[in-house]
Amino acid sequence: MSLLQRYLAKRIFASTLLVFSALLVLFTFLDLIHELNDVGIGNYHLLYAFAYVLLSIPGHVYELFPIASLIGTIFALAQLGANSEITVMRVSGMSGHDMATFLLKTGLVFVALTFFFGEYLAPLSDAAAQRLRLLATKSVVAQEFKSGLWVKDESSFINVREVLPDTTLVGVRIFEFDSRHELKSISFAKRGRYRGKNLWALSGVVQTRFQDGTISVSDIPDFEWKSVLTPDMLSVLLIFPEHMSILTLHRYIDHLVENRQQATRYQIALWTKIVYPFAVLVMMLIALPFAYHRRREGGISAKIVMGIMIGLVFYLMNQLSARLGLINGWAPFVAAASPTMVFLIFGVGTLWWVERR
Repeated sequence: MSLLQRYLAKRIFASTLLVFSALLVLFTFLDLIHELNDVGIGNYHLLYAFAYVLLSIPGHVYELFPIASLIGTIFALAQLGANSEITVMRVSGMSGHDMATFLLKTGLVFVALTFFFGEYLAPLSDAAAQRLRLLATKSVVAQEFKSGLWVKDESSFINVREVLPDTTLVGVRIFEFDSRHELKSISFAKRGRYRGKNLWALSGVVQTRFQDGTISVSDIPDFEWKSVLTPDMLSVLLIFPEHMSILTLHRYIDHLVENRQQATRYQIALWTKIVYPFAVLVMMLIALPFAYHRRREGGISAKIVMGIMIGLVFYLMNQLSARLGLINGWAPFVAAASPTMVFLIFGVGTLWWVERR
């Protein structure tokens, strides 16, 4: 790497780090405000809220990498352009193609970091944050057993083999104990659907009761069950597909396919996890035209605002594309890669237009 390339890389890394710091402080502050609403529930006090927010940071780092790299690169290049350093580089023989190639090479470092956070740190920290929150709010949960999800509900222990995306419970077992911690009954339900107000409608129930030394078994077609378990709680207990690692998603998709179940949401999440790190390169390519700075076209602050708007549109398009793909039955790769491809075309077209001027 030449001296000039090292200088550019240093400026881009420093600017991106500065933007990252500002964005993380903002998102951490917003998370803390949100968590303050739950302080006081069970043992969930302020220190737990701080710990939860800190554990959420790796997830934000993963989500913010493309936006931070875009704004950071714009800031660095706009400063170089304002100081005529870009003009000197162009006169010295560095073409727009050379600069684009160098930006893409520099961006590979950000791609690797995005992949590392998304595949390793973020899934682990998100799971740890959810466990911390549940334990602090006096919910005893273990969801890493092969038998499925376990929840303690007062004097009962609940085992749910599988939770579908619409929060339908599949394979529900309820172990009810009396005040002397003796097993009173075991109920098995094929399915359970939430009816509101902590009530579940269980279907295909087989209940075994233990009373006075006798055992009785009864079949109940439909059974109304009241529990602390709610869809909101399940959404906290379960790691969303977007927060899973690629390996975990791949294994779960295989499981769903083998059992002839709908796997589209998880397939879109898998392709998103694969494509998303490379969005960093696209964002840096979009930032390159901002290097051709002219003072009459506005100051650096205007470039930064424009970069923020582009990053926001990209983030919203990612969210919208995944949901539209799920609703309309698009191919998972198309739903996941469409925003990145659209912005790639936009970046190449903008760079071509600037070079032609």
